[in-house]
Amino acid sequence: MARLPRLYAPGLPQLVQANFIQPLAAPSQPAPADILNQLAAWLGESALRHRVSVHGWVLANDRILLLATPADEEGLPRLMQTLGRNLAARLRGGRVFAGRYRSALLEPGAWVLPALVWLETYPVRSGASQDADSWPWSSAASHTGNTSAPPAAWQSDHADYWACGNTPFDRQANYRKRLHDGLTREESQRIDQAVSGQWALGGPGFIASLAHTASRRVAPGQRGRPRKKPAPPAPAAEGGETPPPPPPAPDSHR
Repeated sequence: MARLPRLYAPGLPQLVQANFIQPLAAPSQPAPADILNQLAAWLGESALRHRVSVHGWVLANDRILLLATPADEEGLPRLMQTLGRNLAARLRGGRVFAGRYRSALLEPGAWVLPALVWLETYPVRSGASQDADSWPWSSAASHTGNTSAPPAAWQSDHADYWACGNTPFDRQANYRKRLHDGLTREESQRIDQAVSGQWALGGPGFIASLAHTASRRVAPGQRGRPRKKPAPPAPAAEGGETPPPPPPAPDSHR
């Protein structure tokens, strides 16, 4: 099956997931702080160079998760290529990512904050950390006001996060509660499906609005063959009567 082209639409955030071929550390081993610190530095440098606004991020032992808005269609691919090349050189191995990264377009005002919670709680779901905002290689601490990890200077919070409150304290308190409450099962499933399938995530109006701006179709097509349209009825004769059927063809064997 041919690979889908990258999904992109101007000005819209994307949720990105890239899995490593080999984890950076075994579950029983401590996180490789030196590698993850270097990876965070590369992420910041690449985001600035390729004009990608990073709203949320998690660097884990087995994957990279980003919530970002690229300035153009090439921004995210170039950023991820840079991270892959730099990490491969650091590890002195071959390819580091297990295939292409996957991404989903998000509807602002509806799915940006749920996607941010989904992303920042990954260290907890994977068993790497007891609290989302205590994982050092993440944007969660800056969003909740946890001073144990200084915010990244290159991080650019999304407008939906700014809408959580009028002051930094209000935003951090409201988002901290949202992060603690987590997502519903339906929300998590929809995000998982959108990222896995590389589709857009939003309401019907948002999906319809992408028809002329996205780089490709944004939702999976219906399975099976399309239904055949019924044949139109024969036009009525003058006076409203239905014309008689045509006479049978002559028998050529007579």
